[in-house]
Amino acid sequence: MPLLYTQNLRREFGGVVAVSDVSIEIFKNTITGIIGPNGAGKTTLFNTITGLDYPTGGFVFFKGEDITPLPAYQITRKGIARTFQNIRLFKEMTVFENVMIGRHFRGNHPKFTSNKYLNFIMGRIFVAREERDIYFNSLKWLEFFDLLNVRDEYAKNLPYGKQRELEIARALATEPDMLFLDEPAAGMNPQETEELMGTIKKIRDLGITVVLIEHDMKLVMNICDKIIVLNYGRKIAEETPDDVQNNPEVIEAYLGKSDE
Repeated sequence: MPLLYTQNLRREFGGVVAVSDVSIEIFKNTITGIIGPNGAGKTTLFNTITGLDYPTGGFVFFKGEDITPLPAYQITRKGIARTFQNIRLFKEMTVFENVMIGRHFRGNHPKFTSNKYLNFIMGRIFVAREERDIYFNSLKWLEFFDLLNVRDEYAKNLPYGKQRELEIARALATEPDMLFLDEPAAGMNPQETEELMGTIKKIRDLGITVVLIEHDMKLVMNICDKIIVLNYGRKIAEETPDDVQNNPEVIEAYLGKSDE
């Protein structure tokens, strides 16, 4: 059974159909690429799946559960994290604080008893334990991305590629089962892109399913198990990288016109 699938997912803005009855399947422990021309509906598809846009038709299922009506924060709690095409860090906060915010999202403050004084004592113990968890979990992701040496730097002072990595680290701190990356290689130089390819594979090897929008065809073709192609909001292919490269409709719409 797919970890996530959509059924005839649709998103309209007035009279404009940005996502037109798209049905896709994403399986566990895979890397799936979503490609297509500018304006094809890729980011709108991401937004509709992750709760930032409400679909005007169709359904989204995650782990067998209908998550279509849920807002973004509840979908994140279910285990779907994402990054954005334009980096959205807290730039006046430190690298460490940015990752801690992601982990803090998983916080929980239960009511233990009906005795408010006992609740106060138990609450302090619980909060202290939770703060330790946030601290050490955040350190883990900083180490994963080799950001420990800049943990006290303001996020705005990091090089562009490191800011991208920091945003991914913050998303991973929410403990997702599935990670959506919106153009993660945008603005990166070739060396940074090469490193990103290795990082995405490492994330998949941790048991986290990855879905990414990307225009860098070398990255997409080298790391993706499957590629979904959109054009004018409509899915025109959902195939392996080799099959996509030989699909006449995909060649015509995105990869370049064939010689025939």
